[in-house]
Amino acid sequence: MDQKSIEEIYEEYVDKGKNEMASNQNMNNPNQEQIVAVRKNEDGDLIAFKTNLGRELDYVTALEEARNGKLANIDVFHKYGRDILRSEPDGIKENNLDELPEF
Repeated sequence: MDQKSIEEIYEEYVDKGKNEMASNQNMNNPNQEQIVAVRKNEDGDLIAFKTNLGRELDYVTALEEARNGKLANIDVFHKYGRDILRSEPDGIKENNLDELPEF
């Protein structure tokens, strides 16, 4: 590959990311619920979530709602061969999913 092709590929990658970010921009959306508590299994893995509206979501439902932009400040990323939920990285340890109170 020549240098121009590599640069073009990179620019397409960056543009795609910008477009996805713009289409998924849900900050300050009043329709989004926030996760306020978590349930863990005996290994310490997150298995369920409670929202500020009192709804209890199993992991798979929470994944789907996060993908659809219904949960505030939650990211879905692919790791370990599957999709994973995590708090948006904001530098505040206290609002990380692992740090939330259990229900």
